[in-house]
Amino acid sequence: MDEIALSPEPRPLGKSALQVSPMAWGMWRFGGDDVKAARGLVEAALAAGINFFDTADIYGPDNGEAFGASELLLGKVFGEAPDLRDQIVLASKGGIRMGVPYDSSPAYLRFAVEASLTRLGVERLDLWQIHRPDMLTHPADVAATLDALVAEGKIAAIGVSNHTPAQTGALAKHLKSGVISTQPEFSPLATAPLFDGTLDRAMKHNVAVMAWSPLGQGRLGDGDPRPGRRVAEDARIAAVKAALMAQGQKYGVGIAAAAYAWIMTHPAGIIPIVGSQNPARIAESADAFKVRFTRAEWYGVLTASLGENLP
Repeated sequence: MDEIALSPEPRPLGKSALQVSPMAWGMWRFGGDDVKAARGLVEAALAAGINFFDTADIYGPDNGEAFGASELLLGKVFGEAPDLRDQIVLASKGGIRMGVPYDSSPAYLRFAVEASLTRLGVERLDLWQIHRPDMLTHPADVAATLDALVAEGKIAAIGVSNHTPAQTGALAKHLKSGVISTQPEFSPLATAPLFDGTLDRAMKHNVAVMAWSPLGQGRLGDGDPRPGRRVAEDARIAAVKAALMAQGQKYGVGIAAAAYAWIMTHPAGIIPIVGSQNPARIAESADAFKVRFTRAEWYGVLTASLGENLP
């Protein structure tokens, strides 16, 4: 048998000195004004073995809240329980402006980073990512600004989100601090990074990969679907779910855990970002480490997603 085992042990985030869990917790829907409940979610993620938290300054408006609401709520949790900050590798993102939409100009990048620090009530972000590429800012100008923020101790490491391999390479060419991570959409239903060079470039340059929407925007789980984005079940989705369900049943876990395991089995060491805001489902994410795929089983999920056999 060629089953590939997964390890729950922390590992370096790309080329950085940051030690992160193999899974991250995403805070896109982390909101509201109940600090006690919010703290419970943070502690649930830590209890599940997740020390890598991913938020963004834009998280809020999609949930009917103000810009920066998710960061502000986490800052209130840190204010109530300061010791939690030291247990977390804290990542945030910026560069999206309401109505613009993208701005990586030097002045705005500095403003965005410093505003995030203020909302979170911290002195440094462990990882700061450009949320979307701004085509009207030269990567040399982006790099100079981010390198300065690293030198000032406001950012420990720099990453990108939703960047093509070429866009990532252009920034890396000018960035003294290096690009530590990339965050594409990746799931058994969104497999483009396998073929567009994203994962290949990451492995070539030892860049960490963080997968957003690892459950296919809620289509591969029992709950937590992305509001307004439900997609009707079709033959392809049904086939992928059937393959993942069979794998999960083999190890006594749910379909979400099987999907996370499928992602983590890739040799790029992909970090799925668990988006659930339900403590029980956050806890269940650790079931992914029980699952093993043979090559035939892993490729079986992929061919179900592609809807055709590989050449």
